[in-house]
Amino acid sequence: MIELFLSAFFTLFVVIDPVGCAPIFAGLVRGMPARETTATALRATLIATLILVTFALVGERLLAALQIGLDAFRIAGGLMLFLIALEMVFEKRTEHDQERAERAKSAPPAEDLAVFPMAMPMIAGPGSIASVMLLTAQAQGLQQTVAVMAALLAVLALVAIALAAAGPLMRLLGTRVEGVITRLLGVLLSALAVQYVIDGVRGVLALR
Repeated sequence: MIELFLSAFFTLFVVIDPVGCAPIFAGLVRGMPARETTATALRATLIATLILVTFALVGERLLAALQIGLDAFRIAGGLMLFLIALEMVFEKRTEHDQERAERAKSAPPAEDLAVFPMAMPMIAGPGSIASVMLLTAQAQGLQQTVAVMAALLAVLALVAIALAAAGPLMRLLGTRVEGVITRLLGVLLSALAVQYVIDGVRGVLALR
């Protein structure tokens, strides 16, 4: 159970990337009062939590309704995560997130930054949705499902902390350290993505 928790925690931590979300959030809320910044961080995390938990609970039924096999989803999810990993290693993901942040910042005041771009797609993006669906689909029994959900909630708690403390965190780490961490996580995520594809291919071949 602990191994499953740690595996799910690491996967979701790398995909959601709380450290990488912090500088984007800091740029979005620059000049905002501290109380409002904290409220926005908590609201963004809560919305993302509702999205990810919903996909975690109904994801397997959704796959069944669409007649998509778990092995096919493993392969597709692995390929998607590999593309995200490449963007992280070559810093393209940060550029894309910054572009989304700038578009959101220049949007009308009615646009809630907690919803877009923070909750979606930065926290509950395609990669994190695919990951949580894959992890819960692989879980066998209630205990394993609870372990995956606990890992998800633990990562999201770290996201809330990272966003709420984004300003001081960025001053402490600096852009260079943040870039090194993102690249390292990208390399690890690429290996994990390849493993997903290998497992999916093995499963497909075993059915023949």
